[in-house]
Amino acid sequence: VQVVESGGGLVQPGGSLRLSCLGSGFNLQYTAVGWFRQAPGMGREGLSCITSDGTTYYRDSVKGRFTISRDNAKNTVYLQINNLKSEDAAIYYCATVIYGPARTADNWYKPNTYDYWGQGTQVTVSS
Repeated sequence: VQVVESGGGLVQPGGSLRLSCLGSGFNLQYTAVGWFRQAPGMGREGLSCITSDGTTYYRDSVKGRFTISRDNAKNTVYLQINNLKSEDAAIYYCATVIYGPARTADNWYKPNTYDYWGQGTQVTVSS
């Protein structure tokens, strides 16, 4: 089981990015996938999650700017980020739950409830 992130880079404030989380060794369609980020000196924070039945969760501070989606044919989950701000600069990670509990509003944002993590993709916001 492996997840690999891609799509990060250097973007100007106000720009957009689409991050990808490619699953291998398992069918991502039947699991929950979460997106997290970690800025230097900060903890890892949950941004969004999509469950196997398509339920989505978002951190309040990113609602309206971040959109999570899934392409089952490509075994990939995406995170669309619009109107990027300087505070969005961080390493972005995706993670999946294979053996852990089902995702709910009370646990989707907790990093220690996910089983497999990618290596992360760097997002830098600068003019």
